[in-house]
Amino acid sequence: MIVGAGFAGSVLAERLASQLGQRVLVVEKRPHIGGNAYDCYDDAGILIHPYGPHIFHTNSADVFEYLSQFTAWRPYQHRVLASVDGQLVPMPINLDTVNRLYGLNLTAHELSAYFESVAEQKEQIKTSEDVVVCKVGRDLYNKFFRGYTRKQWGLDPSELDASVTARVPTRTNRDDRYFTDTFQAMPLHGYTRMFEKMLRHPNIKVMLNTDYREVMQWVPWRHMVYTGPIDAFFDHRHGKLPYRSLRFERVTLPQERFQPVGTVNFPNDYAYTRVSEFKHLTGQAHAHTSVVYEYPCGEGDPYYPVPRPENAELYRRYEAETEGLQHVSFVGRLATYKYYNMDQVVAQALTTFKKLRARHEAGVREDGARG
Repeated sequence: MIVGAGFAGSVLAERLASQLGQRVLVVEKRPHIGGNAYDCYDDAGILIHPYGPHIFHTNSADVFEYLSQFTAWRPYQHRVLASVDGQLVPMPINLDTVNRLYGLNLTAHELSAYFESVAEQKEQIKTSEDVVVCKVGRDLYNKFFRGYTRKQWGLDPSELDASVTARVPTRTNRDDRYFTDTFQAMPLHGYTRMFEKMLRHPNIKVMLNTDYREVMQWVPWRHMVYTGPIDAFFDHRHGKLPYRSLRFERVTLPQERFQPVGTVNFPNDYAYTRVSEFKHLTGQAHAHTSVVYEYPCGEGDPYYPVPRPENAELYRRYEAETEGLQHVSFVGRLATYKYYNMDQVVAQALTTFKKLRARHEAGVREDGARG
């Protein structure tokens, strides 16, 4: 029994069915497969991502090759601009960002020296604020990071773990790609079509609109793969793990293009953090365009584990509970309370499959020895 039809659940369902001949029931509480990566066509016929833009990128050839069994790809390199001081400038911060904001004409070498001149020295890097001000100084921190982080997390960067802003690089060259991974592409016909092929095996059955607790007593199963929130699995016995959620406001416009790149960030203005235009991502040709405004919020579907020491400690209490459960595997962002990218979830699922295969083969050998 696999709980959840997102990346973690779908990869494991496919591997267990196709490689080990296992019969798999995937139970999903939503009315669709694909988790947050699910995509569909809106009323105007534009392919959209209802749960916000999902851009695939990875350095893992194994992950890319695995998913390539289920989709062709459209090469796509994501670019992001940030609205700062009345200008749209590249994000992550690069040579052009600094030169345009401050009216300078620095070279790459001179930019390194400039960052060193404005950086604040810290004996210990503990918070997200420390990470940024030690790299690029207080002014760029205020322009690009402080307001965005406060909107995104409902907390000041000084209250968040260093890992939050450490994910965003700073560059001294003119590379304006948001990601620099070896493989950057979008599923040619969308994520949902990819998931459909992944789950098409005759040994896999999918049950939508269903809470796994409603059926787990009635369906015989030997092992469970759980990809939902780990605190919910244990009925929140140690307390609720905090998440940030998102509210999406989608708009379809009677024009071919709305903005010059896939995403524009708004670190300081408005209640939303960013605006994304789907046609940049999908390459779809259409007379109209659809955009989404993202509003971070405290309630709603769990999206982002909140990286603070007390939350990590609470997760460890739930993690300890899993150690005695031989017949349940916890996989994915929600089940391990980590902010994984899509490729990292796929890699984690493939690693989990190797463990389950080894256990399965050991069981087969044991049964053979008995026979």
